[in-house]
Amino acid sequence: MSDAQNETSVHGTAGRPEPKGSQASEPGREQPGWEQLPRWEQRFRAPRVSLPDWAEDAPDRSLFVSNATGTYELYAWDRATGKQRQVTDRPNGTTDGVLTPDGASIWWFSDTDGDEFGVWMRQPFEGGADEPAAPGLGPSYPAGLAIARDGTAVVGRSTDEDGTTVHVVPAGSDPVEIYRHRESAGVGDLSRDGTLIALEHTEHGDAMHSALRVVRPDGSTVAELDDTEGGTKELGLAVLGFAPVAGDTRLLVGHQRRGRWEPMIWDPVAGTQTDLPVELPGDVGAEWYPDASALLIEHSFEARSELWRYEPGAKGPVRVDTPAGTVSGATARPDGSVEYLWSSAAQPPAVRSTTGAVVLDPPGPKAPASEPVRDAWVEGPGGRIHALVQTPAAGEGPFPTVFEIHGGPTWHDSDAFASGPAAWLDHGFAVVRVNYRGSTGYGRAWTDALKHRVGLIELEDIAAVRDWAVESGLADPGRLVLAGGSWGGYLTLLGLGTQPDSWALGLAAVPVADYVTAYQDEMEALKAMDRTLLGGTPEEVPERFEASSPLTYVDAVRAPVYISAGVNDPRCPIRQVENYVDRLAARGAVHEVYRYDAGHGSLVVEERIKQVRLELDFALRHLGQGEVAGTAS
Repeated sequence: MSDAQNETSVHGTAGRPEPKGSQASEPGREQPGWEQLPRWEQRFRAPRVSLPDWAEDAPDRSLFVSNATGTYELYAWDRATGKQRQVTDRPNGTTDGVLTPDGASIWWFSDTDGDEFGVWMRQPFEGGADEPAAPGLGPSYPAGLAIARDGTAVVGRSTDEDGTTVHVVPAGSDPVEIYRHRESAGVGDLSRDGTLIALEHTEHGDAMHSALRVVRPDGSTVAELDDTEGGTKELGLAVLGFAPVAGDTRLLVGHQRRGRWEPMIWDPVAGTQTDLPVELPGDVGAEWYPDASALLIEHSFEARSELWRYEPGAKGPVRVDTPAGTVSGATARPDGSVEYLWSSAAQPPAVRSTTGAVVLDPPGPKAPASEPVRDAWVEGPGGRIHALVQTPAAGEGPFPTVFEIHGGPTWHDSDAFASGPAAWLDHGFAVVRVNYRGSTGYGRAWTDALKHRVGLIELEDIAAVRDWAVESGLADPGRLVLAGGSWGGYLTLLGLGTQPDSWALGLAAVPVADYVTAYQDEMEALKAMDRTLLGGTPEEVPERFEASSPLTYVDAVRAPVYISAGVNDPRCPIRQVENYVDRLAARGAVHEVYRYDAGHGSLVVEERIKQVRLELDFALRHLGQGEVAGTAS
């Protein structure tokens, strides 16, 4: 699991826990020996909270995620009384939860040990027994959820057998299916009066670029919006939310018509589309203020982000003051203030408000600061590549250097706090993070360049940055580590096989290792993504799957390899990892494998620390760098 996943939000689209229903403990207040723990471990153990979500009609009732007990779980927070209560209590943690509009109930998703396949449960906000929230629906992968004010829910589901289905579940009544398709789709939002449902779908077969459909609760279509024109154009749309005002049918939509993500207003009933004069570089998202008088603009550009306020009809947006760094989430409150989760590479996350207050500050020890990032721009085969570079506080280069490759692939590294890279810095390594082609935040063309030569394109960019790091004197060419989780783990294994002379060792967490077997075993939504990326199934384009599979190049791997994998992982399933490991073992390659009982990463702090310790130990042993801080005793 990437460290970014530990900065988890309520919607997930964070010792033994206290008994469910009790007042939340004050994390870290009585942790003997805290000062004796190494700084890297303190960063993982320090209590964290997500940006609180709040009930639309009861804004004092909030829901957030915290690692207060050592496992990321959901917490209810009554702002009026200050009371906080742990909602969920499961061995492998819980992060997906939604408040009903009246704040009376909390829906939370119950899977099995991180396999992401399960059902929605419901619990009263004040505490009480859990019960199935939609008892007529069997287990599935989640595909969106929206809850109306009368208790009706719109539940999106995905299964290997049925593809995507959407069901309307009236309170106390049986579910009614209103949508079904083999391709990926999901519930986007529900209008305030419950009469309009916005769906995102990829019926045209391009899983990277969704179209929109607005339907009534009976499933009948109100309007369609498809910038792909039936899959002939690579232009995506995204549901950002209906106007939160009764009788208002306007829908805030993200589009890519000008080469980047930006918002517009679509009224599916009136048939109108309204462009917004938000002329900011980079990607732009938005959400409504609670009274629909304005939009809260979230602007991401060159690995940093900021907030703006835009009032419809104005000439442009007005800046909302936030520190330099990354805003990982933001929400406008009924009083007009904005709450946001902020961090930088050097400073740990905090939930702040434009009023100047810290909104939710978990008690106990705070995470130690780390080192700031600097930007590197490197010319590559597909254009300028942006990399984020951190160096240890002491010493001069060239440093042993970890290339920490982000997952996704449609994601990006940013100037945000991450405990994993900070641990490497504490051990004398420089850290380089590359926003390769396929990454978001640099325009649609950069993201969409990731097609057909999957994995090989990203590695061309990583290689260009590697060459720069060595030539500039930053990195020691004999002590270069290729590392990453999920898609980053995939690129690590692929890079070790296709660039065997470039890397001293590799660390791959929850990777794609055997692309064909991964396709066979993974969840249906990821099959659709792979068909889009590679242009078909393994039977239709076998040469592309072969060219992009780490298993193809396993016999060329010369560097020591460390692999960690979750035995319940639905995204990078365990069987394909075992196939790769068997090939390494058959030729006596230097490798170690760690298997753990969870899914695509772990929400348990002790488990995460264990995994990082194993990675550090493997690298330090094979590079002759000493031992992991905190292990001498």
